[in-house]
Amino acid sequence: MAERKRVVVVGGGVGGSLVAKNLESHADVTLIDPKEYYEVPYAQMRCIVEPSMAERSVLKHSEYLKTAHIVQSAAESVSGSEVVTESGERVPFDFLVITTGTTYSGPSTKAERVKLYEADKEKIVAADHVLVIGGGPVGVELVGEIVVDFPDKKVTLVHSGKRLLEFLGTKVSDKTLKWLQSKKNVEVILNDRIALEGLTGPEYVTKNGTHIKADAHFVCIGKRVGSSWLQSSDLSQLIDEEGRLKVDANMRLEGQSNIFAVGDIANTKV
Repeated sequence: MAERKRVVVVGGGVGGSLVAKNLESHADVTLIDPKEYYEVPYAQMRCIVEPSMAERSVLKHSEYLKTAHIVQSAAESVSGSEVVTESGERVPFDFLVITTGTTYSGPSTKAERVKLYEADKEKIVAADHVLVIGGGPVGVELVGEIVVDFPDKKVTLVHSGKRLLEFLGTKVSDKTLKWLQSKKNVEVILNDRIALEGLTGPEYVTKNGTHIKADAHFVCIGKRVGSSWLQSSDLSQLIDEEGRLKVDANMRLEGQSNIFAVGDIANTKV
């Protein structure tokens, strides 16, 4: 019988969890992730208004991985054929799959994640006016969830772009704006922004001088690519100007035969 290869997967989001699950019966898989769980990202905004849903959408890695080894730590660097973790482990690999996506600074345990959702809901329940900063998919969805579950709450959405959901077509943006504006307690402010430094409330002032008084706020702007841990590694020369890893058509890092990148960290062209 051929010797099983050692596959190390860094990152326990959608890509990393799927790779680890699909390969664990064919190789000796190690998943490296700073948190103990996988979370369905499409359910996150719903969990803010319905925290009990997190019991189903947040799943410990140990619940769906049967044979893979789990190292709960952030990765610190890649050195030769090893991944070095912040906890001091050196994990050797024959194949490496990097799926660290965007930066993460949230809870490390499922219990803490559920408590955070419960606190977010309590914040909304206690507020008369909620401010949401960022009109991308996360911000728009959060406003929609609040409007549906708490129709009497006033919600203000501030977005720096000229239209909502700018990565999609104008028809989608227009339809989304029309739906939000049809709600009696929703205000959408475009082409304006709120400085995030020292953001406390309840008084907020936009760059254009609009004053907003809100009892609670949520910041829903895009996160940075999670490649900073590679800046001082053997792979630093393969990071492009946007912080993504340069890959070929097979998702291999350029010039590497055994290292792959999956998800937001890869510089794939759509």
